[in-house]
Formats: sequence, structure tokens, C-alpha cells
Amino acid sequence: MSEFASQYFAACQGPVLEQAREIIRCWTSADQRTYGVMVDYLQRRAKGLRPGLCIAVCRALGGSLEEVLPSAAVVELFHNAFLIHDDIEDGSLERRGAPALHQSHGTPIALNIGDGLLALALRPLLTNTEHLGLARTLQILEIIVQMVTESFEGQAMELRWIADGTWDLSDADYEDMVRKKTCVYSFIAPAQVGAVVARAPEPVRDQLTAYMQSLGLAFQIQDDLLNLERARDKYGKEYQGDLWEGKRTLMLLHALREASTSERTEALQILSSPRPQGGARGHEFDYLVDELHEFSVIDGRTKNAINSYLAARAEPVKSVQDVSVLRQFIDDHQGVEHARSVAARHAEAARVAWQELSGQLSASVHTRFLAGLTDFVVAREH
Repeated sequence: MSEFASQYFAACQGPVLEQAREIIRCWTSADQRTYGVMVDYLQRRAKGLRPGLCIAVCRALGGSLEEVLPSAAVVELFHNAFLIHDDIEDGSLERRGAPALHQSHGTPIALNIGDGLLALALRPLLTNTEHLGLARTLQILEIIVQMVTESFEGQAMELRWIADGTWDLSDADYEDMVRKKTCVYSFIAPAQVGAVVARAPEPVRDQLTAYMQSLGLAFQIQDDLLNLERARDKYGKEYQGDLWEGKRTLMLLHALREASTSERTEALQILSSPRPQGGARGHEFDYLVDELHEFSVIDGRTKNAINSYLAARAEPVKSVQDVSVLRQFIDDHQGVEHARSVAARHAEAARVAWQELSGQLSASVHTRFLAGLTDFVVAREH
């Protein structure tokens, strides 16, 4: 199924990316540099999950590619805008196997590009009236508005936990956050858009929501597991980036609940330390002191004294050894096994939901793709 899913995603990705590039090109035609930055994430290796789902649902329900393609491209534009903003908020270093946009172009440009993608995504939603009519256009706009709102709320939950240093969280807390942050915008909204384009009745859309929500929960847990277990050449995101960033993942929360008081205290002390960002202390001060010494402005003794002074007052940051300790901490308390068991439970719920939904769909390559999604999300390697 993984190979078939990859082939299906690849078949969808070409038309979607061309449509998305055309949307961007149309409104940045006088600024090729901005166009180049806007399509950066689009051109990197990716699954194309969200537009693929949008297209598959529409086609499985009897809709056409021509009608759904603009909306599928919009879903991908929103996704890339969210990624840019998430990477800034999380302090991520990599995205899709290359430096995150704020790392390569600076935070101000990255923020503006993310905002620009969100703005550009609105126009195709309005011009949907030309080929979908007013009723379906308004329904899609409502889905997108709900998607953006839920995504914001899910991100706000996670950022609030980080700001408040909250670690006393249950599996239910984690799943509530994932339902908002991942399930809606990665699974439910793309599927609902495809269903609206295909004029699916409300009961079918409700069944789709149940299926996609269970898929989304299993998908996010697997994504968290991949962050610990897969090397960069397969994964595309920063290996063990969740531990560097102090993400509230199912396996880490489970380990914290199962740990002794002393183990929990040690883990929380590491987690409270920020990751090194290569800022002023990391590079500029070192470079300046070296330059002053090289040009004999200061002698070796003064250089060592300055470095000692700065080191003593530097804010503690996570080290490679710290991240290794956290990884071992998760293993010692069966965090990975716990996360896999929860993912398996949601995957089983997705299979049950699919049995209810599948009777509404005729046999096709699109239905076959949707039927195999449960196996895909729990067995994928990137």
C-alpha cells in the first residue's frame, strides 16, 4: 500500500503544484525574488498528503479533477504558510531536508512570505464561483475558515504549554491538541472540501469526518515516532527535533508520568533549557573576541578572561548529550511502545469508520487509495 499511496500522491502532486505556482506567479509577476522564496517549500520533496486527500475524496465521490484542483492547490498553499509560521514558532532548523525558511532568509522575510501565501490562497476560493457556483463556494470558504480557526487554537494550546512550562498532561490533553492542530487541517478539511465539490450528502460527510479524525490521530503519533527513529535522509524533518524543541509528544508525556521523582526532575531540567540557536553568544561574540586577539587589540590572557566571563553568565542550553539522555529516558519507560499502542487503537477506529463509509463509494483507484490510508499512516517512513 505504501508504494501505491506514494504513486497516487505523486500523480496528484504535479497538477497541484503547477496550479499553486500559477496562483503565486500571477500575483508576484513583477517580483521574481519573492516568487522564488514563495515556491521554496512547494518545490521541496513532500508527500502532498492534503491536496491528495482532497482530490481522492472528490474523485471517489464522482467529482472531477478540473473542479477540485483549484481548491486542492489552496489547501497546499495554506499548508506551506502554516509550515513557515510553525518553523519560526518552534525554532526549527530544517524542513523537508533543507534549512527552514527563517534560517535561510531570516525571520522577517519568512513571516512575510507566510502571510503572503495566506493572502494569495484567498483569491482562488473566491473565483470558485465561476466553476462551482455560489453555494459550493461558500461551503468551501466555511470549511477553510473553520480549518484556520481550529489550527490556530491547536497551536495556541501547544504554545501555551511551552510558555507556562506545563508537563502534567494526559494522553487526552495531547489528543485534544492534535485534533485541532493536525486532524482538521491535514485530514478533515481537505476531505470535506473534496466532498463538497463532489456534492456529497451530509451523512457521507459525517462519515468522512469520523474516518479522517482517527487517521489524523494515528498519523500525528506516527510522525512523532518517526522524529525519534528515522534518519534525516528518510524523514525530511530535523532528526530528534522534537526533543531539542521540547515538544509535548505522547511518548515523552508517558515517560514523565511513569518516571521516579528524581528521573522526572532530571528530565524536566533538561527540557526547560532552550536549544542553542547560534545567536550572539554562539557566533558573533566568539568571532569578535578572536578578531580582537588576532589583531593584538587584546592579549591571550584577556581573551581567556572574556571567554570565561561570558561562559559563566551564558544561559544553559541543551546539548547533544542532553538529547541522548531524553531519548534513553523515553526508552527506559516504554514511551515508544505506549505511543505505538495508542496509534494502533486509532488506526483500528479508522478501519471501523471506513467500513461504514466504503459502502457509499463505488470501486475506483481513488476509493482503493482511501481504503489503504490506515495502513499507510501507521507504516510510513517519512
